[in-house]
Amino acid sequence: CLFILKFYIFFFCICGALALLALLCPLRERGCWGLNPSSGDVEKSPHSDPDPWGALHRHKRSWVWNQFFVLEEFTGNEPLYVGKLHSDVDKGDGKVKYVLSGEGSTSIFTIDENTGDIHATKRLDREAQAYYTLQAQAVDRVTNIPVEPRSEFVVKVQDINDNEPKFLDGPYLAGVPEMSPLGTMVVQVAATDADDPTYGNSARVVYSIIHGQPYFSVEPKTGVIRTALPNMDRETRDQYVLVIQAKDMVGQMGGLSGTTSVTVTLTDVNDNPPRKYTHQISTSKRPLIPLSKAADEDIGSNAEMDYRIMDGDGPGMFNITTDENTQDGVIILLKPLDFETKSSFFLRIEATNRNIDSNFLSAGPFSDTTSVRVTVDDVNEPPVFSTPLGKMVVSEDARVGTSIGRVSAHDPDTSNNAIRYSIDRNTDLERFFNVDALSGVISTAKPLDREANLIHNLTVFAIDKDPTQIGKGIALITVQDINDNAPVFAIDYETILCENAMPGQVIQTVSAVDKDELLSGHRFYFALAAPVAGNLNFTLHNTASVLTKRGGFRRREQPVYRLPVLIVDSGSPALSSTNTLFVRVCDCDSDSVALSCGAVAYTATGLSTGALVAILGCIITLLVMVLLIVTMRRRRKEPLILEEERDIRENIVRYDDEGGGEEDTEAFDMVTLRNLNVIRDPGVRRDVTPDTPTFFHYSSSARPAYKSLPDNVVFREFIWERLKDADVDPSAPPYDSLQTYAFEGSGSVAESLSSLESLSTDSDQNYDYLSNWGPRFKKLADMYGNSDGATVFS
Repeated sequence: CLFILKFYIFFFCICGALALLALLCPLRERGCWGLNPSSGDVEKSPHSDPDPWGALHRHKRSWVWNQFFVLEEFTGNEPLYVGKLHSDVDKGDGKVKYVLSGEGSTSIFTIDENTGDIHATKRLDREAQAYYTLQAQAVDRVTNIPVEPRSEFVVKVQDINDNEPKFLDGPYLAGVPEMSPLGTMVVQVAATDADDPTYGNSARVVYSIIHGQPYFSVEPKTGVIRTALPNMDRETRDQYVLVIQAKDMVGQMGGLSGTTSVTVTLTDVNDNPPRKYTHQISTSKRPLIPLSKAADEDIGSNAEMDYRIMDGDGPGMFNITTDENTQDGVIILLKPLDFETKSSFFLRIEATNRNIDSNFLSAGPFSDTTSVRVTVDDVNEPPVFSTPLGKMVVSEDARVGTSIGRVSAHDPDTSNNAIRYSIDRNTDLERFFNVDALSGVISTAKPLDREANLIHNLTVFAIDKDPTQIGKGIALITVQDINDNAPVFAIDYETILCENAMPGQVIQTVSAVDKDELLSGHRFYFALAAPVAGNLNFTLHNTASVLTKRGGFRRREQPVYRLPVLIVDSGSPALSSTNTLFVRVCDCDSDSVALSCGAVAYTATGLSTGALVAILGCIITLLVMVLLIVTMRRRRKEPLILEEERDIRENIVRYDDEGGGEEDTEAFDMVTLRNLNVIRDPGVRRDVTPDTPTFFHYSSSARPAYKSLPDNVVFREFIWERLKDADVDPSAPPYDSLQTYAFEGSGSVAESLSSLESLSTDSDQNYDYLSNWGPRFKKLADMYGNSDGATVFS
């Protein structure tokens, strides 16, 4: 193949002219695979299978492919013929088979494999898919070997006018200023047609206005809507609804059309000045007085107003501002109104448009004035105190019912109603004062104490006939002091007296305080009380200094001295009190610094704090040891058997050690578990002398046999003997173990049920019935069935 390819390249390069001539010459074994432009048939260039052992021949292949066309939306009953494929290799003998592949080759397009005819089996929509790309191939019917290479061709769908224009952005909303000139652009509309714009007039659209004339017009080609009338007034009509039509086929008959609506709103311009208006407003001392806005037919920013007070009576009483939400004028009250002083006011107010359009200045001044009369309404006002703050003084020793002062209030209304007074008890919780309801005289209701409360701040209510109208006044009552408190020590003194103190030494300087406040200040007189005034140990100067009269004070003799000090104030009358000064004798160093104070007996033993702590620790340790010993002794005295009310059959004691069987007599004494009627020897240990008493005392010679004793006595004796053995036996089980003894009384018909008795007694009992009791008794049936009792432990 490589050799042939090189040969072709060489041949085309050297003999171009001869190759063209060879292509035009008819050759018998040549085929042609192409498409006739007129008929749509496919033709194939001549081709003959080269003989690999013969001479090489050059073959020219010509490929002329044109488009196939099919009409969209075909509604026939038969499949729509598209075109025909043909190869010159096909001699009509049925050896060539045509194969079609590609887009829709199985679902939409079919091919006759014998003739090459192509048909469309479904309705096609150009707006869904405009063309289809297919591949054609001719193969040998027997061997399926291609006789022609695979080639592509296109089936194009031809358009028809089956789609009406659509306004994708509709419906439209638009606005244009009022008073606009003729031809002002409002909005542009656009319609789209899904048909093929390159084929015929199916997608060529023109616009027209169906509804909305004569106010607006539309350009047929561009869809631009313009005003058709000048000076349209928003105040007359502010909205228009237009219906616009778009029609394809350039508007010709038979074209499809679509419509949309356009809502045009005339926007406002400031072309109307405010109009005159008058107001008469009544107010009841309200701080804000609403004033309706000036009449302006414009809206939005064109209707925004600014207000001002031009003149009027009551200067400084009012101001005016604009409510930005409603554009109303709001009159603001700057000073309180009083109906009794002035009952009405006249104001002249101007309203001006805030945003003036210069294009409409000819419409006149965009402002207007009005007169406003403000009438003050009379309302029931609360009483007013002549003096809002009344100051009063009362002596601390004033008796109950003493008049202190008087408050006064009047009704500001013209009716001049009677006033009643009361005290706000929240300001007089302890009810020290009363007020006369009619006269307003304040008097004391309890004894006063200046030291507890110096100033009383009372709120007095004044009420007229309307209980909701309450006037309030303040009465500030100051309590004057009297000398009713005796002086006392300023602090609790701790006076230290060194044992080495010298006579005449100052050991303490005292001071006093007095709750009273004298105008001339406090002066106190100090002296020792009469019982100790002439003592030999201490003296007190009037300078409040305590001095020693002697030296040689000893703690052993007296550790503490108590000096009663008399304190007298300078009040009238003078008051006094006796206060006790405690003087402690201490051991001091050379600098008079106390080392230890109090009685010497506290340190006579010479034991330090550490020694006392050690002794206390030893005592606690001994107590703990005693408690442990007592506890252990109590535990050792606990009985080895359970209480009588408990059922010992519910307690199971397991031992993991395994004995040596019946031959091992040292591990456990088996005789102790046998019937008491068989045992005659009490089994007392021979190496220990028992001293445990029994309930029944018998001599060894006079002791009756077990069978002659009552069952309960026999059982008790048996238990006590075992208990006695356990108490004196050092090898007995521990104290927390449980020893269980099974005993059957002599009066029982069954006598003993223990299997241990089978070794020493003869039994004629037949145990064959155990084999009928089920699998649970199989072991017992094997042990006792069909055998005597002597072989149980064999």
